[in-house]
Amino acid sequence: MVTMTRSKTFQAYLPTCHRTYSCIHCRAHLANHDELISKSFQGSQGRAYLFNSVVNVGCGPAEERVLLTGLHAVADIYCENCKTTLGWKYEHAFESSQKYKEGKFIIELAHMIKDNGWE
Repeated sequence: MVTMTRSKTFQAYLPTCHRTYSCIHCRAHLANHDELISKSFQGSQGRAYLFNSVVNVGCGPAEERVLLTGLHAVADIYCENCKTTLGWKYEHAFESSQKYKEGKFIIELAHMIKDNGWE
């Protein structure tokens, strides 16, 4: 008798030949290392990384928040697979020096793990 088990299906799989970041809770792929912009960010739960683009992530409604670098319009982002809140997306920066963040994503280190080729 053969027992069928259902494997997890994610919306997007990143190439296994690249270093990637995955959700620490369910291992859904989140970002390719090539999309990493900065490791010098602070999230609500500690250190966080800024990414140019992400996958398998949903986005909540935007709201204005005062962050360490000033007022921003941000939307919480969550893992599409396990629904864990991962960080936020910068929708709008009110200060000209912060405009480079618009459309970029913050993922907190507490919610991601390194996968593929980190030797």
